[in-house]
Amino acid sequence: MPMPFTYRHATDEWRRYLKSMRERTLLESDNVIYTATDGIFRAFRSRVPPDQVLTFGNELPAVMRAILTWRWDISAPLKPWVPRAEIEAEILTLRQDHNFAPAGILDDLVWGIRKEVREIDFDRVLSRMSAEAQALWAPIPD
Repeated sequence: MPMPFTYRHATDEWRRYLKSMRERTLLESDNVIYTATDGIFRAFRSRVPPDQVLTFGNELPAVMRAILTWRWDISAPLKPWVPRAEIEAEILTLRQDHNFAPAGILDDLVWGIRKEVREIDFDRVLSRMSAEAQALWAPIPD
């Protein structure tokens, strides 16, 4: 079997994501985009059973998949779903002293991450998850 595209081109995929996020958000710092990306994945995985998180991760590019699972305590109890504004607040409090992401970053993250996946497969995986998980990842217009 040939090496999966996402492994051979992981850096290119990640750089493309960072570039599209910089253009959409007008953020200049890749560190801010990384922290926000880490934040959405932490908020998501803290509310979804581990087997579903891993299935979701299969649809992500390699670097995003690594961020999704980095330092994840799969034995932690699941948090309840909260309104979207509270999810965004969680994202903004990650590394709070160094997190300069603006309000509205949640929609930008969903938009940017969805650009990097094969949407038909991404949506197929989401369709097997809770309505709250599906709502978090609902498509955002350009």
